[in-house]
Amino acid sequence: MSLTPAPRFSKPILTEPPPGPPTTGVQPQIPTVTPVVQLNVGGAVYTTSIGTLTKLPGSKLAEMFSRSHKDAEGRFFFDRPGTYFGPILDYLRSEQLPTQHIPEVYREAQFYEIKPLVKLLEDTPQIFGEQVARKQFLLRVPGYSENLELMVRLARAEAMAARSSSVIVCVVRTDEDAAYCTDTLRVLEENKRSVIKFGPWKAAPEITDLLDCVVMDIAAQGYQVSRGPCTEKAVRGKAFNYFFTFLFTWW
Repeated sequence: MSLTPAPRFSKPILTEPPPGPPTTGVQPQIPTVTPVVQLNVGGAVYTTSIGTLTKLPGSKLAEMFSRSHKDAEGRFFFDRPGTYFGPILDYLRSEQLPTQHIPEVYREAQFYEIKPLVKLLEDTPQIFGEQVARKQFLLRVPGYSENLELMVRLARAEAMAARSSSVIVCVVRTDEDAAYCTDTLRVLEENKRSVIKFGPWKAAPEITDLLDCVVMDIAAQGYQVSRGPCTEKAVRGKAFNYFFTFLFTWW
């Protein structure tokens, strides 16, 4: 009995796939589209992106956006003045600083807590002069803000059926100045004349500087006010240099 040899099978031919681009193990990223949103800021409509609004995560603006309400048109509503919101967006978009309405934009940047913008605006001449120079001086004048309020109250009390009313102000820079005014203040008090007294203070600005500040700050409240020398008979001698009349004009 003969044995038939087993058939030979040829080895399969293995073919490799064509070479492709090298792999790095990192999946390609699909670009994300930042949603565009519309804002209604006190009636002014702005179009921007969520990325712009939340560019500074710790800011009040980012917090407001996360919990703001929508108006009837589906726009996010911020109950703030809309006029000066545009410069805030310009800064967040391209770090562009405003060139107009600096004090108003500064106020809004403070509210929204856009701290980098606040710091940059504080270096501008307008804000530096107000916040660093003038305000720091007035903080050294005892009772400055309270005296302003008292002046307005006195002027309004005397405005009944009158076109104008006046308030007497005594301004002394040093203790020596105050000594010159003691007797005059006493006589005016005896004559039932109210006097608002500023000073003394320890700072470089002079009496005329403080008088300018008083006019500026009262006018900023919307009042028409001017200053002049005091014409009361009790004010004479050296005391004349320290007493002034502020005239409020009502119509």
